[in-house]
Amino acid sequence: MNKANILLVEDEKSVASFLSTELSFENYQVEEAYDGEQALDLFLQNESKWDLVLLDWMLPKLNGLEVCRRIRKRSLVPIVIMTARDYVGDKVAGLDGGADDYITKPFDIEELLARVRVAIRRKNSYEAAPASHVYQVGDLSLDIEKRTVVREGTTFNLTQREFDLLAVLMKNEGKVMTREELLSKVWGFDYMGQTNIVDVYVRYLRNKIDKNQTTSLIHTVRGIGYALRTEE
Repeated sequence: MNKANILLVEDEKSVASFLSTELSFENYQVEEAYDGEQALDLFLQNESKWDLVLLDWMLPKLNGLEVCRRIRKRSLVPIVIMTARDYVGDKVAGLDGGADDYITKPFDIEELLARVRVAIRRKNSYEAAPASHVYQVGDLSLDIEKRTVVREGTTFNLTQREFDLLAVLMKNEGKVMTREELLSKVWGFDYMGQTNIVDVYVRYLRNKIDKNQTTSLIHTVRGIGYALRTEE
């Protein structure tokens, strides 16, 4: 199996060196960048090369949030933001900016490695999906191969985590999925974050695919979870 390629973006070189060493011990191929501009340059040299971007928020020249936004415009590569900023508003800004996950410094290296495994495993599972596998619910379609989501002629720009969540709901059309089921299927069994992240991402999806539509597709089943269906 080929080594996964990780772009590690961290301006403190001692921290970057420590993380790079730990990731290398886990058999990942790591390249380091120390500011936002260098990170974008490295990423754009070979966009398809990367399996994951580990991205510090506070960077010289171009901050991590802006780097995240620019990468997300071009790629669905998993992005995990690392930062000492632990305010809820900052976390929401990072996730809205296209990040798939968020880890607050200081963190235990085992937690970071678990999040890395989940992100890369999820990416690999979608790449291994059958070609041209399209799911259709009402006027909403999702193409696993092309990684596109279209409703009534409008193509939606989803983050990888949003795409994964929508794919699970569409594959289980009509079934009520508990929060625990969704957390397991989308974030992985070893996810260590807050369980209400499911509700946060359902809200993100609704604001995209259901907003301004005559028919809502994502339904809340009080006390249980969520279902995607055309009927109320």
